[in-house]
Amino acid sequence: MKESVYPEFPVILVDDEMLALDSFEIALRSANMNHFIRCQDSRDVMPTLSSRDVEVMLLDLRMPHVSGEELLLKVNSDFPEVPVIVITGANDVETAVKCMKHGAFDYMVKPVEKSRLVSGVRRALELRELQKENRLLKAHVLSDKIEHPGAFSKIVTNSAGMRSIFQYVEAISKSPRPVLITGETGVGKELVAKAVHVLSHREGDFIPVNVAGLDDNVFSDTLFGHKKGAFTGAEQARSGLIEQASGGTLFLDEIGDLSAPSQVKLLRLLQDGDFFPLGSDVAKGSNARIIVATNQDLDGLKSSGRFRKDLYYRLFYHHIHVPALRERLEDLAILVEHFLEKASKTLDKKKPTPPEELTILLSTYHFPGNIRELESMVFNAVSSHKFGKLSMESFKSHIYQKHPSFETESKQLLKEKKVLLSFSEQLPTLKQTEQLLIDEAMKRADGNQSIAALSLGITRQALNRRLRLKNK
Repeated sequence: MKESVYPEFPVILVDDEMLALDSFEIALRSANMNHFIRCQDSRDVMPTLSSRDVEVMLLDLRMPHVSGEELLLKVNSDFPEVPVIVITGANDVETAVKCMKHGAFDYMVKPVEKSRLVSGVRRALELRELQKENRLLKAHVLSDKIEHPGAFSKIVTNSAGMRSIFQYVEAISKSPRPVLITGETGVGKELVAKAVHVLSHREGDFIPVNVAGLDDNVFSDTLFGHKKGAFTGAEQARSGLIEQASGGTLFLDEIGDLSAPSQVKLLRLLQDGDFFPLGSDVAKGSNARIIVATNQDLDGLKSSGRFRKDLYYRLFYHHIHVPALRERLEDLAILVEHFLEKASKTLDKKKPTPPEELTILLSTYHFPGNIRELESMVFNAVSSHKFGKLSMESFKSHIYQKHPSFETESKQLLKEKKVLLSFSEQLPTLKQTEQLLIDEAMKRADGNQSIAALSLGITRQALNRRLRLKNK
């Protein structure tokens, strides 16, 4: 099993008793933390903090040489960003209040329950992660730079919105917390997930799995594996994808389709970092980073009771929403060029030259399948291309025949009570309305009569007659 270091910087354990240090470390290791500095001599604490970064400090109060109270004051003064969790044998309210006033993050009395210790350290780590992300995001916003553009090389874009997403990905990439990626079908959610994995610098693999349609048993077997004899046909033990993703990233696509029993198991994995293979009553630990994606409205699923609220909030720790293609039309030209290159190589053809009006035509389409649909359209056009400029006929056929016509879509929008037009207090005449529609269609088609006519559902000749009448 590949073991990644967590947290990024160590937790420093300060106590003059070796048994106490052992118990702290064992408790935290059970929660998949494995990066520690043990400090039995309180005189070594400040030099250690001066020489290296630490995430959190566990501090005993009663120690020889330098007391815990004295150290708390020094750490809070010189290293205020380090959360200090005071652990002491003195169950004294006055001492606890004094420590909190002096900047302690938390106060615990020995013997400390494992769950209490782990939850306290986790909260402190979450605070540090938020501090780091805020610093990184601030630095990105001020500099407007992408530090690692190579991580996003497979995402073709000129969009400012996508650039902001890249900056956010760079800020959260090393966090061990779950990431939720939302967006319509075909926008490239898995490519974003891969970029998060690449920037995390985890040694393990990126393991994707689509959970849509998996019943609870198949989900459990796929993710968690099984013991020999766990069910009929289980002739040997098999590890699940969560083990294969050890030290790396597990990407769960279509998380909105996950069944209720499977949601409970995923929640346990996220909360406790452990799981049970089928047929086993012994838990296994996991250090895989979990990234999930969906094209569904999780908030709506949560409100209707189809998605657990506790899992919903656990997944929303980091949220990336990838915009639809119709919301980033500035990418159309570069994407068409990219897919023409890709299609030509795949089909072993000379790359055709696209007509200038192709981008204008595509900009009038709403792309329900987003980038994946555009890629399919380009490949189809290149496959039937013979010579000269690339024909627009296959694109027009796809837009106006394979998908509902604008007329049908307009009727559907009306059924859904979506507003297609808004009117001033004084209604325009039919002639004025017709002219306004023609003007808007010509504007959207950048003056191209063929495309404007297609948008209006009339022939080019009919549009041309109306334009001539207007100019008389």
